[in-house]
Amino acid sequence: MPVDVDERGPNGSGGPQRPAVEVRTPSGEGAGSVTLDPAMFEVTPNLAVMHQVVVAQLAAARGGTQSTLTRAEVQGGGRKPWRQKGSGRARQGSTRAPHWRGGGVALGPKPRSYRQRTPKKMIQLALRSALSDRAAENRVAVVDAWNFAAPRTRDAKAALEALGLTGKVLVVVGPDEDLAAKSFRNLPHVQLLKASELNAYDVLCNDWVVFTRATLPATTATSSGDGEQA
Repeated sequence: MPVDVDERGPNGSGGPQRPAVEVRTPSGEGAGSVTLDPAMFEVTPNLAVMHQVVVAQLAAARGGTQSTLTRAEVQGGGRKPWRQKGSGRARQGSTRAPHWRGGGVALGPKPRSYRQRTPKKMIQLALRSALSDRAAENRVAVVDAWNFAAPRTRDAKAALEALGLTGKVLVVVGPDEDLAAKSFRNLPHVQLLKASELNAYDVLCNDWVVFTRATLPATTATSSGDGEQA
C-alpha cells in the first residue's frame, strides 16, 4: 500500500519559510545563525512511518538466540515407561513427551531472525519526520564547534549547562571530533552518534538533538540519499 508522503511545511504552503536556529559556542555565546533545510526539518511528521521504522529497528536488535529442546532432542526416553495394557494407567510411549516432567517442549522457540525489511525511503522519511518534530518543539541546537583542548567530562558537562540543554541529549559528532566524543561519552544522559549513524529511533529517544556546523550539512546529505553534502 503506497504511503502518502507530505513534505510541505506545517503551514501547508508550497514554499515554506526556512527555519533558522541560533548558533552558539560551547560557552553559550552567540555565533550567528544557521538556516535549516525545510526538506529535513520542516516535514509534516508521519507517525505511522516512524512507528513502523522504530519497530523494525528494535526487532533487528533482538538476538533471536532463544532455543528449547523438542521431545526428539531431549536425551533419554527411548524405553517405554510401562507396558501398553494391564497396568491400569494411561498408555505412555516415552518419558520425554511434552506432558512429562523433564520432557521436551511442544512448539517451543527456536533461533530465528526478527529482522524486518524496511524500504530505504521509509527509513529516510522517518528520520526527517523525527527531526522535524524536534525542530517544531525548538529542541534542535547548533554549536559552532566543540573546542575542547583535552577530553574532559567536566568541560562537556559545563558546555551543556551553558547551552541550557537539560534532559536526554543526542550529540551528533563528526569523524574529526574525537575530543568531543571522549568528553561526552561518560555523561549518563548524553548519547553520541556519528552523522552517518543518525536514525529516527535515537532522535525520538532524546529530548535534544545537538549538531555542529560541520555535522549539520552531513546529516542532510546522509538522509537525502545522495552522496553530496548540502
